[in-house]
Amino acid sequence: MSNAVKARIIKMGNSRGVRIPKPILEQLALGEEVELSVRGDQLVIRPGRQPRRGWEDQFQRMAERGDDRLLDEETVSTTKWDEDEWEWK
Repeated sequence: MSNAVKARIIKMGNSRGVRIPKPILEQLALGEEVELSVRGDQLVIRPGRQPRRGWEDQFQRMAERGDDRLLDEETVSTTKWDEDEWEWK
């Protein structure tokens, strides 16, 4: 770690915290939420997971390719109620 930066652990209420310099925040694209873990004697901080990140773009591409149909379309059985009473809102 050749570009290590020293920081102080500061008191924050009943907890302790470390201020992360802006250049590091920008380089790692750290937002409001992070994940903390311990590896050996190291504290690892990484961006919080965004499980659905990029889904909107992927869905758009699927629609453009015509690949957004239901996979079980042929097996869907509708009832009289589904046909007569169901209403999308």
